[in-house]
Amino acid sequence: MKRQLILEDGTVFVGEAFGSDHEKDGEVVFNTGMTGYQEILSDPSYCGQIVTLTYPLIGNYGINRDDFESISPAINGLIVKEAADLPNYWRSEMSLDELLKAKGIPGLQGIDTRKLTKLIRSRGTMKGKLCSIDQNPDEVVAGLEKRELPTDQVKRVSTKAPYASPGRGYRVVLVDFGMKHGILRDLIKRNCDVVVVPYDTPAEEILRLNPDGIMLSNGPGDPKDVPEAVEMIDKVLGKVPLFGICLGHQLFALACGADTEKMKFGHRGSNHPVKELKTNKISITSQNHGYTVSAASINNRLLEVTHIAINDDTIEGLSHKEFPAFSVQYHPEASPGPEDSNELFDQFISMINVHKEEKAYA
Repeated sequence: MKRQLILEDGTVFVGEAFGSDHEKDGEVVFNTGMTGYQEILSDPSYCGQIVTLTYPLIGNYGINRDDFESISPAINGLIVKEAADLPNYWRSEMSLDELLKAKGIPGLQGIDTRKLTKLIRSRGTMKGKLCSIDQNPDEVVAGLEKRELPTDQVKRVSTKAPYASPGRGYRVVLVDFGMKHGILRDLIKRNCDVVVVPYDTPAEEILRLNPDGIMLSNGPGDPKDVPEAVEMIDKVLGKVPLFGICLGHQLFALACGADTEKMKFGHRGSNHPVKELKTNKISITSQNHGYTVSAASINNRLLEVTHIAINDDTIEGLSHKEFPAFSVQYHPEASPGPEDSNELFDQFISMINVHKEEKAYA
């Protein structure tokens, strides 16, 4: 069965349908990772987006129970050059097509994904719609022009109620803005006593849990659409050590008086080089974001830039000059991706330890 992708600029790509027969629209983005399609499509940070994978063959090792980054994928569509019909891997339990059908996600294959990627890089991310071949492109474009991008993605993917993952180490309150399970796994690996709370949990309620540290997770959308989180971070800064990842990094910056801005096409992939300014060490990182902290807004603030992206010099890490708090734009839990930056979780635990010792001798 034929299916088409219609972009808001009028460009049309016609290919083969797979997955669900639903018609969905969303912001069309691309990811350059060669592997990890299961983690990508289940990453809550893609909520409401149509994801294009640039690697030509997707689905060849199937879908397994262990590699999900969330229980239910939140993407609105998946575009690939070729979807493998017969996956071959001992852990595989179903095909990519079967998963997309089960989750109501439409897929499109057989188009020139290189052409689509170059178009997005040239013109920036655009709204698009995956629909039947019978749809009139002019009518679809008119609808996309009127369609506003959603602003409630964090609310849609955040946990609705607090829950605990008990451990015998430090208590960490993990604020869920669209948390990848990899973050939780890395905290559990360090024996942390983790309490996961919804995105809009007030500072007073978080502090009432008596945390040793606070983790701000990744998540989808524009950080300025979550003002309640900015207010919460402002109130906890200095009271408890804090570590922000991706959207958490951007929210941390906003709470410290910096600004954020939308990128032309963002960073999405598992091979982005990042430099730590203090040591000049280069790490290969996993990234997924469409917004960045404005470099100009850091001037005369209480923040220090700790990491930058090699490819475009955008800010990739921040630390507070007075309080025990830091953040990174990339994913140290790296699911999928390299584990170069996993030590940042150990840095967070060390910060908690130092803070507790200072309080004990104060």
